[in-house]
Amino acid sequence: MIQSIFSTLSLVIFGFFMMLTSSCQEQKERQEVSIEELPTDHSDLNAYAKRHIEATLRIPVTEKYTLSIHKENLDGDDKQDAIILVNRYQFAIDEAVQSTNPAKRAELGYMGNYNYLFYFDGALNLISPPLVIPSSPMLPLKVSFENISSSSFKDILIDFRIRNSSYKDYYTVTNHSPRRIFQWKIFDGLGTPNEESFIFNYETGSYSESKDIVISKGRIGAIPKKADLFIYEPVISAENKQETLYRFFYLPQKGIYATNK
Repeated sequence: MIQSIFSTLSLVIFGFFMMLTSSCQEQKERQEVSIEELPTDHSDLNAYAKRHIEATLRIPVTEKYTLSIHKENLDGDDKQDAIILVNRYQFAIDEAVQSTNPAKRAELGYMGNYNYLFYFDGALNLISPPLVIPSSPMLPLKVSFENISSSSFKDILIDFRIRNSSYKDYYTVTNHSPRRIFQWKIFDGLGTPNEESFIFNYETGSYSESKDIVISKGRIGAIPKKADLFIYEPVISAENKQETLYRFFYLPQKGIYATNK
């Protein structure tokens, strides 16, 4: 009788152990699913982008974040590409609250790695790894497109904020990846006696097919008295007499823009 009870108890314990092992294994397998194992049918770019980004950045289902998709031909083939922008403002706030000095983090505009750029290659039907743009998450990245490197495709212009200043990055797609070729301030020192702003124009290239980037002085319009200078977007207009401050030209052998000044 005792032996029979012991045998039955052993079977129950063994069965429970097998169920627990199977459950743990399934959980481990779910956690270890790689990005390459995600579905390869990318006809719905919105769904694919969401899956890819949440897996790549390890975004939990409880986090609120913004994702925007901007389609354009960015590499000269006959397939439409896209730039995907991600902003994790809530994550930035959560990290600040848990830090040793939340007030300091707020004073710095929650600066950090919370704004991301992803590139979708229409020919490969794949999304690139993230390109992080250290900036303030209080405002998401802004994207625009210009024919600078070539008349047959667009280059990528990204505006981002650092406290009361704003910058513009220029990217061109090389070997299926965005590569930064230039950066300049849009405005700086907003709301201070030292504030400055700039106007950007594009003219025929001096040394290559890529257009010259011509920068002149801008003028910032009146700022409301109670404006939050970390998120306020000023109106910038050209001076009445537009004088060129800098002319940057592309050097193909170095893959960058340079100036004589």
